[in-house]
Amino acid sequence: MDHQDIRTLRILEEIEGNQTPSQRYLSDQLNISLGLVNSFLKRLAKKGYFKVTAIPRNRVKYIITPKGALEKSRLTYAYVQHSFKFYRDARKKLRHTLMRLDRDGIKNMVFYGAGDLAEIAYLSLQETNVDLVAIVDENNQAKPFFKQKIKPLEKLRDIKFDKVLITKIDTSGTSLDKLMKYGVKKEDIVTY
Repeated sequence: MDHQDIRTLRILEEIEGNQTPSQRYLSDQLNISLGLVNSFLKRLAKKGYFKVTAIPRNRVKYIITPKGALEKSRLTYAYVQHSFKFYRDARKKLRHTLMRLDRDGIKNMVFYGAGDLAEIAYLSLQETNVDLVAIVDENNQAKPFFKQKIKPLEKLRDIKFDKVLITKIDTSGTSLDKLMKYGVKKEDIVTY
């Protein structure tokens, strides 16, 4: 499932849930430009996934068609399949990595990142003798992580640990740089 399919699914979900979303609202919800939203809407309307009707005050109403409902169902199924595959693959890789660290004598682990990948890592960690001593994240400090308070990245210097596991989905490599900026040695950083 590619980004275009995911955006199509999200647009169809938004239209089904709120028949009069503005393009600006869709842009904010999907975190894409207004022009890209406009392009998507035109393409999806042309494919017959919804009809567009004008309503007062220069607004439009989107009415999802049976073809659009069918496409939304197809994309939802594909998204669920994609998510399960991601979970299985991540769980397998993380289990292998954490068991290897356990065999190597690692006792205290910090997670960097409090998202979905951290939750999968936490489940895998339960199969080892490695303890999660902290989870740090510069963005998600308001909510707890499995009853553990998420700490700001600056607090990493005050935590005693053997390794830091990057549990952020980071394709740019900035997580590694940030951790090293806060004094973590490269050999003490474990990537997914």
